[in-house]
Amino acid sequence: MNIYVGNLSYRLSDVELRNLFEEFGSVSSANIIKDKYSGQSKGFGFVEMDNEDEAKRAMEAMNGKEVGGREIVVNEARPRKEFGGGGGGGGRRGGGGYGGGGGDRGGYGGGGGYGGGGGGGGYSDGGRGW
Repeated sequence: MNIYVGNLSYRLSDVELRNLFEEFGSVSSANIIKDKYSGQSKGFGFVEMDNEDEAKRAMEAMNGKEVGGREIVVNEARPRKEFGGGGGGGGRRGGGGYGGGGGDRGGYGGGGGYGGGGGGGGYSDGGRGW
């Protein structure tokens, strides 16, 4: 069973996370998620325990427990949802940004953004014939 552990101290290591859960049974893996550029902890991680009963016991006992000066959040990990459509969109009057809509006249660039979608690429003169 995969367990989500949140609100972790940024100083907590993978080994320390593993040790917290080994008190309840065998831990297959324990990983704190880190920023891929800085290597800094993101304050959450995942613990994998093969035995479901041990995992449930660990979740009940650890949820809300103070670890490293912080009250941690522990629950069963849910699968990541795929990032869907939407996407940025250009336009001087468009939404743009993360998941925004496109502009009404194309604008500079357009399209793309996170998740695709959006308006057409390149600069558009908006039909003015420049």
